[in-house]
Amino acid sequence: MKIWAKCWRRKNKMLVRLLIVLITGLAGLNVAAAEIEIETPYLFVLGVAQDAGYPQAGCYQQHCMPGWADPRLERGATAVALIDPQASATYLFEATPQLPRQLYKLEQQAKGFALSGVFLTHAHIGHYAGLMFFGHESMGASNVPIFAMPRMMDYLSTNGPWSQLVAYNNIALRPLVHNRTENLSGLGVTPFLVPHRDEFSETVGYSIQGPNKTALFIPDINKWSVWERDLAEVIQTVDYALLDATFFGAGELPGRDMSLVPHPLVTETMAALAALGPKQRKKVWFIHMNHTNPLLNSQSQEALQVRAAGYNIATESTRLDL
Repeated sequence: MKIWAKCWRRKNKMLVRLLIVLITGLAGLNVAAAEIEIETPYLFVLGVAQDAGYPQAGCYQQHCMPGWADPRLERGATAVALIDPQASATYLFEATPQLPRQLYKLEQQAKGFALSGVFLTHAHIGHYAGLMFFGHESMGASNVPIFAMPRMMDYLSTNGPWSQLVAYNNIALRPLVHNRTENLSGLGVTPFLVPHRDEFSETVGYSIQGPNKTALFIPDINKWSVWERDLAEVIQTVDYALLDATFFGAGELPGRDMSLVPHPLVTETMAALAALGPKQRKKVWFIHMNHTNPLLNSQSQEALQVRAAGYNIATESTRLDL
């Protein structure tokens, strides 16, 4: 009887040890998986509206009133952050008029990470006006790298108040070249020219290359038909495509000739991509929505239609792993 009891205790001790090893191993795997996830670079959406945000200044029409009544419905101008946990670095795409709030949101998402640069697409107010907050009246920043194309650099250097940012070394201009990749410690950012209203600067989109995935960022373009590349073909070469969705459809600006504010309608973009399968459509994230665009309301019939067709609508805090 004593011998049997000893054997029983010995077997149970072995089982306990085995369970401890298994539990420890599984916990280790979970920790390792979490570390891998933490170290993956990603895009983080900070704003989704057209340059003037939502609700728009001076707009007291029915579609804007919910935004005035409820601050939770406000939407900042389009901005996207590239967050690199391995380098403890962040990069902004666009400097919007909502830069202070967007920088705070970025700090909450990537606490203590250095802002290592800002990539600008062009000289329309929602895309560069936020640079003013780097000035000595506000942040008093020191040599924040601002990546810009030649005309954009010249515009900032020779026109106040932006030239003061350069003179005071609040910002440090970094030249971009069409189709030349900027290496960011293993990440790549490639600007490419797109047709748009270029009153003060050229306009670019960006290809953003991570260790595993690639994203396309084109917040402003006149029409896909005037671009030298075929949009459907480009979509198939990337993992994410954040595309100009300024207007949903024709007649969105009553009393105005929409051809004078050229952007691809969301309905036109979906038509251009209609031949793509569900896997390819899922790559598309509509962004840069005018205050009139019903896609700003996630429950609108238009928003339901877009999602039913297999596309995505970007929202603030959307995360896309690279």
